[in-house]
Parts: sequence; structure tokens; C-alpha cells
Amino acid sequence: MMSYTSILKRITGTFVQDGAGVNLSRIIGQPRLRNLDPFLLLDEFKSESSKDYIAGFPSHPHRGFETVTYMLHGAMRHRDNQNNEGHLRTGDIQWMTAGRGIVHEEMPEQDNGLLWGFQLWVNLPSAQKMCNPRYQDIASHFIQEINLTHGGIVRIIAGQYQDKQGVIKDVSVKPEYFDVRLTEKDIFEHTIEEGRTSFLYVYLGEIELFDSHEKWEKIHTNELAVLDPGKRLKLQGEKAGVLFLSAFPIREPIVQYGPFVMNNPQEIEQAINDYREGNF
Repeated sequence: MMSYTSILKRITGTFVQDGAGVNLSRIIGQPRLRNLDPFLLLDEFKSESSKDYIAGFPSHPHRGFETVTYMLHGAMRHRDNQNNEGHLRTGDIQWMTAGRGIVHEEMPEQDNGLLWGFQLWVNLPSAQKMCNPRYQDIASHFIQEINLTHGGIVRIIAGQYQDKQGVIKDVSVKPEYFDVRLTEKDIFEHTIEEGRTSFLYVYLGEIELFDSHEKWEKIHTNELAVLDPGKRLKLQGEKAGVLFLSAFPIREPIVQYGPFVMNNPQEIEQAINDYREGNF
């Protein structure tokens, strides 16, 4: 019988400002958790005050990784230097592969009310860092959902849960990305494949994890828990929301300079030069 997973590490977010002054909670990508291979960054933006988000993220470049934006509430507009434009609204997901280079902006499409969502950065292996940019823009109604017994749901953004497959396809690290919303009596279970990096992030309420000692362990709001792979995950919670993510690590050198993530300093210098010369 497969044993249950345990928590290897706990992290809470730290306050940062990014873009043109957007207030964020940075969970991955801070001093206590620089990265979690292949995950490079996880930010949560949440505010009902427009002054916290209205300045948005004006034009900026990326190279060498993927950005994933998931909206819990509100609306954002995306534009880039290749004349692509997208509109993210409540429940939508955008998985952008920056590859060899893209210059884009992400700006709120609202000037009041709740804006709440996440941006995740996922590394690319060296063989794919210079691939052509691409987008997977998925409206909320295309995201597969599994209804739990007592009213909870599992939104399957990437990977497979039970008999349903997530909408995000063809990502090299084979991600699993579930938004799990639990009620008082619901139980969520999932097997974490051996060799994966996996974590939970509780964005609403608190959850309990049934650990390897067969005891329920609490994970609180705004807390990330790194999990032991190759084990069974079992969760419960009352009016709780939690993101579950897992993927295969790349295990290559990570050299990051702001929005460029490559494998060595020479590639970073080339990225800077290419951007300055307008070659993105």
C-alpha cells in the first residue's frame, strides 16, 4: 500500500512590488525559496484597491522560460510585439512560452474592484530555450472540472485527474496544475509520481494534509508546502482553496538576470544584446 506524502518545507510569501508598482506576494523566487526546479517564481496578486494594481506590467521582455497567468477574479489584458492580444477574465488561464524572446505587457482591464490571480514561471530545458514563442490562452469554460461528492470541485488546468485531462498541452516538464476547492466533507486524493517536484499553495481558508504518520497536518492561508514525491496526497478542508502543482525537474544550471533565464552567463549577455538590438 502506498504511503502518504509529508511536508518537506513550508514557505510564506513576502511582500514585493513589481511591474510599474503592483503589490504582490512572492512565494517562489524570494530569498527563502529562490526556485523549486522547474518552478522559478510564484506570485499572488490580490487587492480590491486599484492603487495596488492599476499601474500593471508595462512592456517588458522574457527569454528562456514560460509564464503562466491564472485569474481567480478580475480581468487583465495582454499584448506583445508580435501583435498578439489576449484578454484574461475570471477563471481563465494563459500559458505563454517565451522561448527565444518576446516583449509584452500585462495591464488590468479594470479600475476598481477585486483583482486576484497568480503568475507562475516555469523553466525550459536548454534544448528548448530558443524555441519560437507560443501561447495557450484558455477561457474558463474550456477548463475541465471534476465535481467532488459534497460540492467541492477540482479544476484541471494541466495534467490528468481521474478520467479528465487538463487543457494545457505539450509542455516539456509534464506539469500537473489543479485548482482544488474543498467543502467541509470533501476529500481530495491524488498520487504524486516519483521524481516530480510538487507543492501546495493555500489561497483560501486552511487545509489539512493526511501525512506519512497518518495524522492530519494543517496548512494555513498563504502558505506553500513542498511535498515528498512518490506518495499519496490526501487533503480535506472547509471552504478552502488550494493550488496543487507538480512537474519533472530539469536539473540544469539556472542563470537568471531579471526576465532572462538561461544556462550560463554568456547566454544572458547574448539575451541582453539581442533585446537591445530589437531582435526579440
